[in-house]
Amino acid sequence: MNKAIFLDRDGVLNHEIYDYICRVEDFEVLEYQIPPLKKLYDEGYMLIIITNQGGIALKRYTEETLAEMHRILGERFEAQGAKITHAYYCPHHPTVSEPCNCRKPLSGMVLEAIATYNIDPSLSVMIGDKPRDVEAANGAGVKGILIEPDEQITYESIKKVLSN
Repeated sequence: MNKAIFLDRDGVLNHEIYDYICRVEDFEVLEYQIPPLKKLYDEGYMLIIITNQGGIALKRYTEETLAEMHRILGERFEAQGAKITHAYYCPHHPTVSEPCNCRKPLSGMVLEAIATYNIDPSLSVMIGDKPRDVEAANGAGVKGILIEPDEQITYESIKKVLSN
């Protein structure tokens, strides 16, 4: 079985602006997050993004714009020797979409990643900046780590949670 670091996107991997990031020009990668994640990647952890992107359903931006943001993120990681395995996103929003299983705090995206990549939830963690991220992780049997928006994550803090 594989192990993974599941990552919320906005506020964890890129700067949180407390609204939808609708334009590629406003997408600011938090470069300081890459070195600790690369260290975990080098230890065999997959890096998997789990993100709500309700702005798509609200027609604030397109899936093509989102794909461009994820391409930039992937390139920044690869430039430092790490690879993002997959970026899962929920394009739904409760005000305009039917109910779904993928929107956090539900665990649909995490469970899909676990099944697709044969991941052992007990060897994995999810890092997020909102309680719904931890709730989605816990619902899939994954430990959650809650950080403040844009807070630098540390290798040691992740390893501590993984060892408990």
